[in-house]
Amino acid sequence: MAKVLEGLYYSESHEYVKVEGDFGFIGITDFAQNALGNVVYVDMPEVDDEVEAGEEFGAVESVKAASDLISPVSGTVVEVNEALEDEPELVNKDAYENWIIKVEIADTTELDNLMDAKAYEEFCNR
Repeated sequence: MAKVLEGLYYSESHEYVKVEGDFGFIGITDFAQNALGNVVYVDMPEVDDEVEAGEEFGAVESVKAASDLISPVSGTVVEVNEALEDEPELVNKDAYENWIIKVEIADTTELDNLMDAKAYEEFCNR
């Protein structure tokens, strides 16, 4: 069973948001990295790029497949996880510790459209 952490928000496309103040750390869930297999490349936006909820902001490539990254919230990218440029496999080691982008969230009401840990677990078990 994939690890699901309490206190995060989850999307149906298997991204999570960890909210700290006005900022959200966005990455892929443990379920997603497990399904992808060994991650070999993470395509990330640039700092100051705008991301829109429900729209693609990058991609994760593994030895098995490539998967688009869909932003769970809208906002401005304030930081990218540069460690993933050299070591994309960090996503496999701990998907929640190794977020992909940090955004300044434009509209926190968008979080209401996401799942909590319990709902996400049920979603994954369907």
